[in-house]
Amino acid sequence: MHPVLTLGPLRLPLWIPITLFAALMQTWRTGLQARLKGQLSAGAASFARFLYALPWEFLAFVLLWADFGGNTLFRHSPLSFWLYCLAGGLAQILGTLFLVRSFHSRGLVTGTAYAKTEAAQLVILTTLFLGAQLHPLAIVGIFLALAGVLVLGGQGWGIFSAGFWRGLLQPAARYGLAAALGFALTAIALRAASHALDPALPSLAMGLWILVVTNFLQTLLQGGYLFWRRREQWQESLRGWRLAWPVGLLSALGSWGWFSAFVLTQVALVRGLGQIDTLLVFLFGHHVLKERLGRQEIVAMLLIVIGALCIVAPDIHWQP
Repeated sequence: MHPVLTLGPLRLPLWIPITLFAALMQTWRTGLQARLKGQLSAGAASFARFLYALPWEFLAFVLLWADFGGNTLFRHSPLSFWLYCLAGGLAQILGTLFLVRSFHSRGLVTGTAYAKTEAAQLVILTTLFLGAQLHPLAIVGIFLALAGVLVLGGQGWGIFSAGFWRGLLQPAARYGLAAALGFALTAIALRAASHALDPALPSLAMGLWILVVTNFLQTLLQGGYLFWRRREQWQESLRGWRLAWPVGLLSALGSWGWFSAFVLTQVALVRGLGQIDTLLVFLFGHHVLKERLGRQEIVAMLLIVIGALCIVAPDIHWQP
């Protein structure tokens, strides 16, 4: 029985508010990370996200040690758990690398659009190969939200044309799809890591422990590489701590939310609902820039909202 949040007669599975919180933190982090452009190089900014999240994660783990059963987590973390965390961390690093390469292939918009197919790839991977059972309405919602994300992300109605799919021949598109696959495999690996832990532990405890271990391994891997091959970027990330620590805090909060949601339900549902972060980014930009909404943007936002409602509807229950 998954944890449920009760609001009067409304019974809401806990993974839904946790996912919405994670999407909000990711949106906020993205906004702050954009301000690092021109201040830190791409490599230093990417590493700073992991480096400056780690102290906050360790602090939360220490403070919540007793309540979260820290001793149990240490004692009952088999080798398979560590390997899954390592695989998830590597997949996320590779996904980020492919995404950056798509930008450098003169296809910023194209690469970003195809990278948004992560939730759709998760549906295919988890249902066909891992035996996950998703409600048909939730699957429809994931693809509706994806269509809205692609339209809102700059592709317009071209996503429904043959030209969009012929664009798979472009290097930016292939890198974007590879990035989405990397992020999808990250979610699958971390979901598997949660299954290696004691199921009696609180989901937030497992999410935090997975986060601490995964980010620690990522920081060692990426930090070791930068220290070995890109020493100037490693030093740059240390000098830029005043700019980077808020990004690290928001990254830690957002990742804790994502990983905890992975513990609670199918990853395709989490990342499908998480597509709402594109809507949040657009609404934030609209509010700041005071731009008028066109018909295309309104329809795209409706697709995302309807898709999100379809994803969560099968799990929401009303008990008068």
